[in-house]
Amino acid sequence: MTDDLKEVLSDVKESMDKALEHTKNELKKIRAGKASASMLDPVQVAYYGSPTPLQQVANVNTPDAKTITVQPWEKSLVQDIERAIINSNLGFAPQNDGERIIISLPPLTEERRIDLVKQAKGIVENGKIGVRSARKDGNELVRSLKDEISEDELKEAELEIQELTNQYINKAEALLKVKETEIMTI
Repeated sequence: MTDDLKEVLSDVKESMDKALEHTKNELKKIRAGKASASMLDPVQVAYYGSPTPLQQVANVNTPDAKTITVQPWEKSLVQDIERAIINSNLGFAPQNDGERIIISLPPLTEERRIDLVKQAKGIVENGKIGVRSARKDGNELVRSLKDEISEDELKEAELEIQELTNQYINKAEALLKVKETEIMTI
């Protein structure tokens, strides 16, 4: 196999890795009934006039499975953080005790769990689309080398790309199964 082909296959694998990693990160954002500090990752706090990630201005903890606490490093930020959490449209109702913010997660209804599973399926489907897109790009790159490689090498490279695609789609399906189990477990 030529160096060009090896580079194409390496690029395809890297693209598929990125698609799968993005899928994992998106799935982490889905609340599955258990408190997680990462649930507040999208929250941006106005810190001296500029939007700053919550984790950079406060300590976020989960003392138990149904509670998230946010301890600002500067006491003056409590109201700003509370406002940022409310404005983030995550569906949380933060409680401010003057020094920290406490978020109690309500139990998920069956209907909400089913919606979350649908959302997870959509995220995984987008991940699979990313994997297939990487396959398409890889196959186009391999075909662009057809003047430099033999027909057998071309077919072999396309088969290898398809095997990679199958592996990554199976990995995405496994992520969905884990998340679905996590969401549906009461």
